[in-house]
Amino acid sequence: MFDLIIYTLFPNVGLILLIIVPLMLGVAYLTYVERKIIGYIQVRIGPNRVGPFGLLQPIADGLKLALKEVIFPAQSNLYLFLVAPVLAIGPALAAWAVMPFDAGLILATIDAGLLYILAITSMGVYGIVIAGWASNSRYAFLGALRSAAQVVSYEIAMGFSLVGVLIAAGSLNMGEIVVAQEGGIINWFWLPLFPLFIVYFISGVAETNRAPFDMAEGESEIVAGFHVEYSGMAFAVFFLAEYADMILISMLAAVMFFGGWLSPFQGIPGLEKLFSWVPGLVWLLSKTCIFLFFYLWLRATFPRYRYDQVMRLGWKIFIPVTLFWLVVVAIAQVYDIGFWFTEMEVADTLVQGV
Repeated sequence: MFDLIIYTLFPNVGLILLIIVPLMLGVAYLTYVERKIIGYIQVRIGPNRVGPFGLLQPIADGLKLALKEVIFPAQSNLYLFLVAPVLAIGPALAAWAVMPFDAGLILATIDAGLLYILAITSMGVYGIVIAGWASNSRYAFLGALRSAAQVVSYEIAMGFSLVGVLIAAGSLNMGEIVVAQEGGIINWFWLPLFPLFIVYFISGVAETNRAPFDMAEGESEIVAGFHVEYSGMAFAVFFLAEYADMILISMLAAVMFFGGWLSPFQGIPGLEKLFSWVPGLVWLLSKTCIFLFFYLWLRATFPRYRYDQVMRLGWKIFIPVTLFWLVVVAIAQVYDIGFWFTEMEVADTLVQGV
């Protein structure tokens, strides 16, 4: 029995490390890319001292945070204070278990992959709320309350927008959602679900507390928000969780609306064969990088919204838009309006036959 556990556990551990290690490196160097891009937009230099072109700056930042002392507030709840960062980064990492990187390249193939992602990512807010409450600080507590209200508001709109993908694809399986978009860039779901894609991406920015929706970390109002009492590696974990969530939201946008690992030249004579050698993983990562660039572009461009504006956008605009477009997509699906939905009857017939 012990040998069976070892043989089944270690291959999975290796696969998990193949996902987590590149993800952590990507998170580290996303901070470098962010400072470079925002510096370029604001006509500044950005990191250029540590290593050639400043490429060792993320490593220097990590060492600095690792060597700094972690200070525990005297009146804090120590157990919850330490658990909160784990609760923040845990869901951001666990969601990658069902992410399809290429055809057949996925850690866990489950039929309810989309439902799993919605469920696991919704738990990240507990880390933020517990961090604010356990710190026993008024600023941290205000940041936690703001974040809870914001995340719940935009989670509803984000969930509804992904329900539109479920209706269009006819499946909760992440791989099948990508396969349902085969046929070329015109067959990807971004076209029939464009309003839902816009709502999804903006809601994703709000979910990750990124500017211009960084209400939980409004430096000019509540110092640093829910993690104001954290230092050293405890603060770094929150930092890593935010950037890991950014990568997750961006890759989900590519998978759900832009064909995942599929080539944009699929179905185009000449170009499809010319780019057939490019692995699907490269296409997926390229699309993810484009969405991450929009994340950074938004931060460098827009000022922070007022809290009432953020709430009004989520409840009075995004949720009604998603509900209306879900009805439109459902009608198109039932009556086979548009070529995106015409093949679903064949798939349903095959399933029923089996």
